[in-house]
Amino acid sequence: MNKSIHTDNAPAAIGPYSQAIQAGNTIYVSGQIPIDPAKGEFAGTDIATQTRQSLTNIKNILAAAGADMSHVVKTTVLLADIADFTAMNEVYAEFFTEPYPARAAFQAAALPKGAKVEIEAIAVV
Repeated sequence: MNKSIHTDNAPAAIGPYSQAIQAGNTIYVSGQIPIDPAKGEFAGTDIATQTRQSLTNIKNILAAAGADMSHVVKTTVLLADIADFTAMNEVYAEFFTEPYPARAAFQAAALPKGAKVEIEAIAVV
């Protein structure tokens, strides 16, 4: 049975989807853009600040499910500009330790609300 995961420590869904779904021992975290849930707006305008907020949102959603970033096995990173890859990667490395999750990173033509980054994650508990 699928269980919806929700926390006020991450932005509310801006459409007909859940922040995350737990199916068995797997948690699927929806793509997180860099909205600071306390303010309801982007945490900042640079890629480092936006990446940090997106990953913090994921961390908070996982916490609501009783998990943490060490449970993440796969992420997908969408960038508005692939030239931001190195700066995103520096912040990304602050949130994960070895063994690092598998990852794909892509440039997208546009991201919701004009974000520079969106990150989704899959975790196993």
